[in-house]
Amino acid sequence: MDPKAKKLEEKIAQAHLGGGQKRIDKQHNKKKLTARERINYLLDESSFEEMGMLVTHRTTDFDMEKQQFLGDGVITGYGTIDGRLVYLFAQDFTVFGGSLSETHAEKICKVMEAALKVGVPCIGLNDSGGARIQEGVRSLGGYADIFYRNVQASGVIPQISAIMGPCAGGAVYSPAMTDFTLMVENTSYMFVTGPNVVKTVTNEEVTAEELGGAKAHATKSGVTHITSANDVSCLEDVKKLLSYIPQNNKEKPKKLPYTLQDEIREELESIVPKNASKPYDMHHVISGIIDTDSFFEIHKDYAENIIVGFARLGGKSVGIVANQPLFLAGVLDVNSSKKAARFTRFCDCFNIPLLVLVDVPGFLPGTDQEWNGIITNGAKLLYALSEATVPRVTLITRKAYGGAYDVMNSKHIGADMNFAWPSAEIAVMGAKGASEIIFKREIQAAENPAEKLAEKESEYAEKFANPYRAAERGFIDEVIQPKTTRRKLLKAFSMLEDKEVIKPSRKHGNIPL
Repeated sequence: MDPKAKKLEEKIAQAHLGGGQKRIDKQHNKKKLTARERINYLLDESSFEEMGMLVTHRTTDFDMEKQQFLGDGVITGYGTIDGRLVYLFAQDFTVFGGSLSETHAEKICKVMEAALKVGVPCIGLNDSGGARIQEGVRSLGGYADIFYRNVQASGVIPQISAIMGPCAGGAVYSPAMTDFTLMVENTSYMFVTGPNVVKTVTNEEVTAEELGGAKAHATKSGVTHITSANDVSCLEDVKKLLSYIPQNNKEKPKKLPYTLQDEIREELESIVPKNASKPYDMHHVISGIIDTDSFFEIHKDYAENIIVGFARLGGKSVGIVANQPLFLAGVLDVNSSKKAARFTRFCDCFNIPLLVLVDVPGFLPGTDQEWNGIITNGAKLLYALSEATVPRVTLITRKAYGGAYDVMNSKHIGADMNFAWPSAEIAVMGAKGASEIIFKREIQAAENPAEKLAEKESEYAEKFANPYRAAERGFIDEVIQPKTTRRKLLKAFSMLEDKEVIKPSRKHGNIPL
């Protein structure tokens, strides 16, 4: 064999093994897979085709020309997941700490452009120390090149980011612009500025995990949509997530085989308590409606007063947005509005029908909410649902009060089918509050004000705290028995399957960001 060819073969073999400098300390490497192990686990066996394996950096400053590794710290290519084509990149922390160079960025941009041309999902497995400081502005420009392509692909192909190690500084903005961000507990973190900078500038003592770990972003910031216990679990979550969504914005999600039965679910009859002030778990309603064990919750630990996630109904993928009475009585607030709006827009981008389950007493009052923009943030959800053109079905299980009734996919903002259970209360406000305002003078003049209030409250509730007034006006299409809900929803979504909406000509709307 020619000596040059032999040397090249050895280099390729080194690249396949991960190559490069081992810069991971034992604690950081705990439970972590290598970049190639991640790719091999994620993709179907023997389906991976690598692109740019022989690429090396072009830097000559700081004696960098003496440190050349094939691939330059990122593995890029394409393969299949359950037979479906995807493009992906996996940053290799063993090569220069996975730092992003000009050529590293070029490789990522190429797979993003290829995914967009072909019309398939693009997956990023992020594990990088940040920009390669030896390259200066060239590495910063590489980040901007990636950001630009994230925006061009947005709403055209699904983009998924799995944070499987460090992701700091400018690197965080690419995952932030993708559709879903997953993080691995205890081994991944994201932040714009690290603990040392935070301490210098603000005097705050904080660890990397506290500042930008998976738990912090899952519960406080909402930056991450799904957290996983380890790398393997994270990659399984990526596979599961992909199973609910189509390849691009021109396709519909894959339908799984399903044989229709009688579809009556008796357990739904006893979920909503007779006492209107008593909470219940909306997850039980969801479980009673969907195909068995098909719910995949998104943003599970963030803004828990609203639930969002994917499920299947008769084998078809649907997106679910549901108030959760167990937390803050299911009110809408700043965080829950943003959470639901973002999920709604994703479903609308990729032709996934929406099911909205309503039990909402209104918007959360208070100075904190007002000063943090409940007006504009609540408007995000209103805008997102009003804009959505996918099939939209609403079920009101109990309370639908005030402006929150309008926002939660009411008939007035374009919902296709609106159902209500007999337990539904559709009104401006609760019976007690309404009676205190409407009958204020009468109550004050009564010999027993408390007794008079109770009487008027009962009178108001009988007249308005039910779904029948709304049904009379056509705002509710049908008041249904809980046990028949699944059957009604299956028929409704089947009827709406070929729905088309002609949008007005415009560059784009101006959502209140």
